[in-house]
Amino acid sequence: MNIVGVCACPAGIAHTYMAAESLENAARKRGHSIKVETDGSGGVENRLTAQEIAAADVVVVAADIRVEMDRFRGKPLVKVPVSDAIRNVSGVLDRVEAGDVPAYEG
Repeated sequence: MNIVGVCACPAGIAHTYMAAESLENAARKRGHSIKVETDGSGGVENRLTAQEIAAADVVVVAADIRVEMDRFRGKPLVKVPVSDAIRNVSGVLDRVEAGDVPAYEG
């Protein structure tokens, strides 16, 4: 499965990057490819391209602040708090793998 994601929190220091690392490590252990955009104190890093989003099977947004969502319109999307990507990453990926993920309509 090809996953793209966004991690962002209000302070944008530790939790943003912890969530991204957690998602990346867990997804790779399960055999998935993944790219995660982070929106932290230094701004957006690893910005997802339109091509990467189009090629993705699913989008995971782990954010406690507003992120650019319109670009994900029509893609299956799981949105969770940043803490879920850190403390319950297995549950997040279980939802992704179950395939019961609604398309984002905006």
